Amino acid sequence: MFKTKITEMLGIEHPILCGGMQWISRAAFVASVCNAGGIGFITAESLETPEDLRTEIKKMRDLTDKPFGVNISMVPEFGVPERSLRFCEVVAEEGVNVVETAGRSPEPLMPTLKGAGIKVIHKMTSIRHAASAQKLGVDAVTLIGYGSGGHIGTDNVASFIMLPMAVSRLDIPVIAGGGVADGKGFVGALAMGAEAVLMGTAFFATQECPAHDAIKERLVQTRENETCLLLNSIHNPIRCVKNKLADECLALEEKKASFEEILTAVAGGKGKLAYDSGDTEVSPIACGQIVGAIEEIKTVKQLIDDIVNEAGDLLKRLNAMAT
Repeated sequence: MFKTKITEMLGIEHPILCGGMQWISRAAFVASVCNAGGIGFITAESLETPEDLRTEIKKMRDLTDKPFGVNISMVPEFGVPERSLRFCEVVAEEGVNVVETAGRSPEPLMPTLKGAGIKVIHKMTSIRHAASAQKLGVDAVTLIGYGSGGHIGTDNVASFIMLPMAVSRLDIPVIAGGGVADGKGFVGALAMGAEAVLMGTAFFATQECPAHDAIKERLVQTRENETCLLLNSIHNPIRCVKNKLADECLALEEKKASFEEILTAVAGGKGKLAYDSGDTEVSPIACGQIVGAIEEIKTVKQLIDDIVNEAGDLLKRLNAMAT
């Protein structure tokens, strides 16, 4: 058992979080993480309306009595987050205890969230943004490093460089995002001062994940050097599997295509299409470099149990070395 500031804050068994994933983090999948002792977040942006989020929250309460959260991501390009504010209102009305925010500063959302007594964990990619979030009153931050999947920011600093620096400079709990899929990464993150880990790629490749089995198998076959960064040219890099769509997008960026052309190539629900159909070439498949360490499709419970058990064995080994 690993008791940390995050397990105490959120009332969870293990300091293991499943970050909100677009099109993936719906009630059934998130509940499997919560029931296994971690905590997951329903991704609001996967839903069409705030009322759909309310329905999903109610489903969660039929599937688990464990704590769960909601991910509210604000896309920087879309201006004032009216849609995000409405999601916040639903979360507050439904009594959800914790929200994961990302995408841009959570400042517009804080009055609603904190007014309802909701814990806020802001996810970002740099220490300077973490310091700003702390000033806004967030309860914890998740730091996403260079090797992570999805949007990684432009600082290009590895997680295990950033973590100890952030812990020394911040007064709130720091969660390690990216680079963890087993007990080794888990222990390493805690040793550097993290109070929990947040995983995406490892949970993506589980049996309960609603993505098509062919997508999961592609993750198992993908090595750590077979990811790439898309959208660098528009200063919003996202780490994905190297596939046909990624090659096409990189070619557009190489020829200095317009913002609209590049977004058209990767957006428009292509991710959902691929995850439903199993076509591994038509969509950006977000994943971190840790994908190279994933060798089988486990259940969510098996994944979490294996991490915790391996971490316990590693601590015994380290204690035996401290003579």
